[in-house]
Amino acid sequence: MTELALLRHGHTPWNREGRLQGRTDIPLDPEARATLAALRLPTPWDGAELWSSPLSRAIETAELVAGRSPRTDPALTEMNWGLWEGKKRLALVDDPEADYRDIDDWSWHYRPPQGESPAELRERLIPWAERLQNHSVAVCHIGVMRVFLAHATGWDFEGPAPFRIKRNRLYRLTIDGNSWSTSPDPIRLEERTT
Repeated sequence: MTELALLRHGHTPWNREGRLQGRTDIPLDPEARATLAALRLPTPWDGAELWSSPLSRAIETAELVAGRSPRTDPALTEMNWGLWEGKKRLALVDDPEADYRDIDDWSWHYRPPQGESPAELRERLIPWAERLQNHSVAVCHIGVMRVFLAHATGWDFEGPAPFRIKRNRLYRLTIDGNSWSTSPDPIRLEERTT
C-alpha cells in the first residue's frame, strides 16, 4: 500500500488571466513565490519522496514548500490543451465554434482540438502512480489532479465532481494494488516558522 499526496502548483500570470496553460511552460508569478516561500509541507509529508511535473511552475512550487529539489517525471505533465493553449476560457465559452465545455460535461473522452482527453491522461498517470514504492508527494496540475481524483472516486466527468481542488492543500490517495481511495479532507500546507 502506498500513499500519494497531490499538490497543485502556485499561480502563474496565465492562471490569473484565465488562460489555459496545459504544457506551455509558464513560471510562477512573484505573488505566488512569496506565498509559497512562507509555507511548508506538513509532517509526515515533509519526509515523503518528492515528485513534480517537469514544468517550471511545478518544480519551483515543490522546491519552495519542501526546501529541496523534486524528482520529475513526464507522466505528471499537465493535460495537453492542443489548439486551446494560451486562449482565455471565457473567449472559448463565448465561441460557438469552439465546443468548449464545462468540466462537469466532459466525459473521459472529451478532447480539445489536437489535445488530450482525460482518458489519455489517465493512461500515463495510473501506471506511474502504481510503480511508486514509497509514500510520495507529487506537485502537479489541476488536470492531473482531476484525473487522479476521478480515478480514485469513480467520478466519470459527468455531473458535478465529488471534490473541489484548492491551492496550498494536499489531496491524499491510497493505492493498494488496483484499489484506489481518497481521503475526503485535504491537508493545508503549514506556515513556515523559520
